[in-house]
Amino acid sequence: MTISGSTEVHSGPIRLGMVGGGKDAFIGAVHRIAARLDNEYQLVAGALSSTPERSIESGLALGLDRDRIYGSFEEMAEKEAARPDGIEAVAIVTPNHMHYPAAEAFLRRGIHVICDKPMTSTLEDAEKLAALARESDALFVLTHNYTGYPMIRQAREMVANGELGTIRVVHAEYVQDWLTVAAEESGSKQAEWRTDPARSGAGGAIGDIGTHAFNLLSFVTGLQTEELAADLHRFVPGRRVDDNAHIMLRLEGGAKGMLWASQVAPGNENGLKLRVYGDKGGLEWLQEDPNKLWFTPFGEPKRLITRNGAGAGPAAARMSRIPSGHPEGYLEGFANIYSEAARAIRAKQAGEQLPAEVVFPTVEDGVAGLKFIDACVRSSEKNGSFVTL
Repeated sequence: MTISGSTEVHSGPIRLGMVGGGKDAFIGAVHRIAARLDNEYQLVAGALSSTPERSIESGLALGLDRDRIYGSFEEMAEKEAARPDGIEAVAIVTPNHMHYPAAEAFLRRGIHVICDKPMTSTLEDAEKLAALARESDALFVLTHNYTGYPMIRQAREMVANGELGTIRVVHAEYVQDWLTVAAEESGSKQAEWRTDPARSGAGGAIGDIGTHAFNLLSFVTGLQTEELAADLHRFVPGRRVDDNAHIMLRLEGGAKGMLWASQVAPGNENGLKLRVYGDKGGLEWLQEDPNKLWFTPFGEPKRLITRNGAGAGPAAARMSRIPSGHPEGYLEGFANIYSEAARAIRAKQAGEQLPAEVVFPTVEDGVAGLKFIDACVRSSEKNGSFVTL
């Protein structure tokens, strides 16, 4: 990957703005922690809420200068682009339906975009955003944060090195229980927008967590999904989007896959799990115990590979900060995506080629996620028939 173009190069942290993520917003706080964990960014500006008053309140609480707290992302993009010390990158952490217009405003001004997933609320917007990102001199980074876990990088490296042989079967699941009841009717802001198709898009569980599972199996195996058959269901009466999905996948090269996404499975908190099987061996990884990767060569005893432990390779080591035995997890994995983005931004500013080992989800991964959602909806409407992506 060659990065062209150049902007001002400086030795300090990358100047970061944020759209969304104000008071009481869970994911905004996560992005801010991730951005500053490795001292690569400094938050200097924000349009943090849907109203100017709430944006000001949130910005002041975060210690932003009053003149760099904006009432809208449009105002922020225009004014920051005109400043000699304006933001170099922006994090977009709004509900899904606002991702496209916000990203467009900053990409058109040459400001790098780091966007929460799914990339947009519709496939049409995803394809428009991808076209814009390809034309822009700015980078677009999508925060499928689980790709930043050290043992996921280990799994990807092992698959690429042929240690599993030819991939035959992939199973991914992401199951939660927090929407087992109608939380959207009891004042939960997180549930309200995630179950509103006007803000979340057509996908409920498949958009919120299913896209993570889909992205992860693609990232680790390197295989594209060609067809899928989906059974989407709404178990909670009155809910307008799916809260449970069973999906069969046909991957390139003849591999088969299964994906289960559910937010109505009592006893599950954040159960993201990936299993990959080839003709030489299998891998298993669980997000709730992320520092361990189980590898079983065919006909041999199961082996445990731990983060920074014996058997872990350089791809995992790049993503690790502390010695083995000390747990790393969600925030560190998220921070790894921000740090990979920082390496790409600095390379672009210097007009240098990006090292091959620097990997992060791009706008193309975002389009793939929306194609996945679109295909699931189309398939389910056809009683679970296979459809192409």
